[in-house]
Amino acid sequence: MKKGMTCLAIALVGLTMIGTAQARDTQHLLPVEEAMNTSDARAKLDPNIRFFFADTPHPRVVRDHGNFVTNKKTNAFGKSDEEACKWVMLSALISLQDRVKTEGGNAVINIESYYKSNPMVSRTEYECQAGAIMAGVALRGDVVTLAE
Repeated sequence: MKKGMTCLAIALVGLTMIGTAQARDTQHLLPVEEAMNTSDARAKLDPNIRFFFADTPHPRVVRDHGNFVTNKKTNAFGKSDEEACKWVMLSALISLQDRVKTEGGNAVINIESYYKSNPMVSRTEYECQAGAIMAGVALRGDVVTLAE
């Protein structure tokens, strides 16, 4: 019986090592503009809702509706990292857009990447983490109503 348990323990350790060796979590910093200008993004993002990354200048804030975080994942299997990242970025932007509509605002300002609660602030890039089977984007921003 001891021999069987020893073999099982060795097998489990071996499987754990294989899984760890195959795990991947690659950080990508990708252009916001490219993600927002795909045909899918143009079709799904409401042109009446505006997105301002980092400290990009914007019209005067009339009402602040709060700070919100979205954390989205997508299946990356069979896709390039960039393709999966663009898709999940769109999902995160749609989530913020839905929050704007729920709160009665018209924009999200001060948007920053917020993967694993670590802020990455940029006017031009967002952070995406891609692995063998999943890709993820987390964003944080202030939902507001801007003056017209």
